[in-house]
Amino acid sequence: MDEEQKESGVQVTATEIAPPRSFAKTIRPALIVSEKTFFEYSLFLEHLLAGLADESIPTALICPPDCDVGSFIYGSVEVFRYPVIKLPLAGPYNRNRLVEQLVKFKPTILHCISESKVSLTKKLARLLDLPYVMMVNSLKKRWRGLSISRHCTKIIVPAKSIAADVTKFYPHAAERIEQVNIGTFVEQDCVCFSQRSRLVSMVTVHPLDNVAVFENLFSAVRNLAINPPQMDEFMLIVIGQGRAEGQLRKLLAALDLLQRVTIVPAIRPWRSVLAAGDIFIQLQPNNSFNPFLLEAMSVGLAVAACKGGVDDFIIADRTAVVFNQNDEISIRGALQRLLDRKEFARQIARNAQQYLRENHSVSKMISSILQIYREPR
Repeated sequence: MDEEQKESGVQVTATEIAPPRSFAKTIRPALIVSEKTFFEYSLFLEHLLAGLADESIPTALICPPDCDVGSFIYGSVEVFRYPVIKLPLAGPYNRNRLVEQLVKFKPTILHCISESKVSLTKKLARLLDLPYVMMVNSLKKRWRGLSISRHCTKIIVPAKSIAADVTKFYPHAAERIEQVNIGTFVEQDCVCFSQRSRLVSMVTVHPLDNVAVFENLFSAVRNLAINPPQMDEFMLIVIGQGRAEGQLRKLLAALDLLQRVTIVPAIRPWRSVLAAGDIFIQLQPNNSFNPFLLEAMSVGLAVAACKGGVDDFIIADRTAVVFNQNDEISIRGALQRLLDRKEFARQIARNAQQYLRENHSVSKMISSILQIYREPR
């Protein structure tokens, strides 16, 4: 019994958790997610759980109590809530309870989907003597105490830019890094400017924490609204929440944009919300893989974005038009190209859809993850 077992008060032996030798290829994964990841990567989780259910693989989902898992339950899925009690001194109790649940479930591998849950995953792997795989969805600027233990068999990354970053800072783990593109179902039709009777809509998803982030975009929208006058009527939908929401509404009032720009909270399902738009705007370089951008492309929105960060599928004038986020004229020019040249915008959207069909299929994602689960420790 190691130090972690002494601390927890739970005795676990390898024979209690390991599958019989004759069933060595049996897969019983336990997925570990945070509330933030559960919300932002909901479609990834849904696709993964559905894929595991199709293969009749028993699965455990470890998530916080506030996560609404009702629409995610496919096949044989057991949901373990962690932490059960949100109090400073309740850590040992929460961990002991989770370990007891996992001993009964008998997982063969832990899958840490949230970087913030790496510490918990490592502790569980040591206590249960289990291998684990971890997903890294962001660049180093977003990592907090990320570390890799001997129990980690694979580091799954969704983009080349992230793979290069992890390799740079963890060269000793290079052989364990594997790129698995997050899959999505691509619509057959392109929604961009598909309904002439509908008001043209631009959509952006971003936290409302900093007014300065939106100033150039709002100025660009104001100028587009008044120049030229023959342009079709349009609106901008800002999806997000944050401490600066009140200030942003004051800025919109000062720019006389309250009738042109609408702020709404983040809501699910993402695809139905995005499908109501024509253009998706990525305001800033994203240091994390952006699932909203992936889904916007999948339903056929034309994308206007800035390069930098995790920008693997932002290909200038092929899958997106590109602008300088610090230049209002650049933002305005990119949006003007899409608004004025609707067939060009639709071609950009169709190109992005084809790129996703070729590189981000759900079936290939599931197949790759299952292969990682099956690899020997």
